[in-house]
Amino acid sequence: MRKRLLLITGSPGIGKTSVLLKTVEALKGRGYSVGGMVSREVRSCGARVGFEVLDLSGGGRGWLAHIHQKHGPQVGKYRVNLGDLDSVGSEAIIDAVKNVEVVVIDEVGPMELYSEYFRKAIKNAVESRKLVIGTVHWKVTDKLIREIRGREDAETYIVTYANRGNLHKTIVQKAVEFLKIH
Repeated sequence: MRKRLLLITGSPGIGKTSVLLKTVEALKGRGYSVGGMVSREVRSCGARVGFEVLDLSGGGRGWLAHIHQKHGPQVGKYRVNLGDLDSVGSEAIIDAVKNVEVVVIDEVGPMELYSEYFRKAIKNAVESRKLVIGTVHWKVTDKLIREIRGREDAETYIVTYANRGNLHKTIVQKAVEFLKIH
């Protein structure tokens, strides 16, 4: 069976999002339409202050979490901004399932999983017939993540210091194999 859910994982700070973004650029360079959401850390004066969420297709952006966020679930020193997560991130995933060939989800992790709307968007993407490329938090043991990882059409790639420079090439190859027959 061709793998349709290509999952990237690895320890914090190892470069999961970087591998994902290189994969996205390579697929776009080959003419494939790509959409979904990406989160990235935001630093101020050398210290991480939060995470931004970006819509790959529409260009929207918002705060996933921030140290000065007043409301929302707390994860470490950050509070999750469920409003921006849903209006930017979850909506980007739902839009991507409808309108592009490759759905990107970065990341399925403890912050994002507080949102029921995000969970529904993930299920929608996973149950679609689209190629889904996403990053998955290293240690989260949520039922939804276990279900996704355990699917027959899922394959997980672990980012390491040794492979992070070239892992995207392997993922692009797997993605193109799937996209050529669908």
